[in-house]
Amino acid sequence: MKIVVIQGPNLNMLGHREQSIYGAMKLEEIHSQMENVAKQNNIEIEFFQSNLEGEIVDRIQECLGEADGIIINPAAYTHTSIAIRDAISSVAIPTVEVHISNIHRREEFRQKSLTAPVCTGQISGFGPFGYHLAMISMIQILNEVAAVRKAQAAKEKA
Repeated sequence: MKIVVIQGPNLNMLGHREQSIYGAMKLEEIHSQMENVAKQNNIEIEFFQSNLEGEIVDRIQECLGEADGIIINPAAYTHTSIAIRDAISSVAIPTVEVHISNIHRREEFRQKSLTAPVCTGQISGFGPFGYHLAMISMIQILNEVAAVRKAQAAKEKA
């Protein structure tokens, strides 16, 4: 199984920007923790970060046939990008949206996610620990998908 983690704009600045909102943990530290969870569960994991909307769309599309699940923090594009929403919808891969801050308690313009309705679920407001929750959620989702496929294959053989 393979999970692709896609990070949106300014997340490369974690640990430096607005620590009162996003904390002191750097993106590399978050990725290292996610890597540990992936290794413990025999899952391949890949990380991608871009400040450019089109690159994020391209990376989502590249997941088709390559990845079993996507964990995405679209960051500011959460609230503005129909293109990212459409890309997530078009690949039909289980996708978990994660946000470090609780977007529903922030400025009004940050409270609406255009991408969440096409994601399997959303985790918001747990700080960097939200990425760990996203990993656990994605592993559960992928195990359930595998079980359904196995049951369908057994049914077809019968």
